Amino acid sequence: MLKLDHLTVIAPTLAEGVAHVRACLDLDVPFGQRHSYMGTYNHLIQLGDMVYLEIVALDPEADGPSRRRWFGLDDQRKVRADWEEGRRLRVWVARTDAIDAVIAGRGGIFGEKVPLPAINSTFDFAIPEDGSLPLDGSAPSIIDRRGKPRSMATIADLGARLRSFSLAHPDPDAIAALYRELDIDRAPEITRGPKLRYRAQIETPMGLKELT
Repeated sequence: MLKLDHLTVIAPTLAEGVAHVRACLDLDVPFGQRHSYMGTYNHLIQLGDMVYLEIVALDPEADGPSRRRWFGLDDQRKVRADWEEGRRLRVWVARTDAIDAVIAGRGGIFGEKVPLPAINSTFDFAIPEDGSLPLDGSAPSIIDRRGKPRSMATIADLGARLRSFSLAHPDPDAIAALYRELDIDRAPEITRGPKLRYRAQIETPMGLKELT
């Protein structure tokens, strides 16, 4: 079974991502970490029940990795275009303890297993060869932490809690069938819409807010 691990806002710059989440949730999300192995960095907050929110962007001060970055971040033109369309909560990550089985026969969707970091790797992440989002983000990215749960102690808890999560998609039946096939716990509710778009209802100390 796959389980919801985290929601990801993909931003053209980290400052824009933080400002967007502040505007949506009235929360200042603190810095998380740099991914030297991917040339990216993020801000993080907990969303309850071992789920968290990530704001990720290309790190302009980092060296480029030896392969395509995750989350489509090498294609900054597309990142900016999605951002300007308001598609900012752009993808989600599902965790598994059996990544090989999940991606077997589905390489066209998820790509290949990439051990990270490259030296002394501690987890595996599925990344398409061109670095793009799985099915343009309608399928989750897949992470395998090799049996070790993500420590929440290093992620700020500002009282935000995920209440619901939905995906609008022009072909909801196909996406729903994929989710059933993957046996996903806490997958987003799928509705029909003209273009792929995620929405998350998040309870905050200031009340129920929506992140898009």
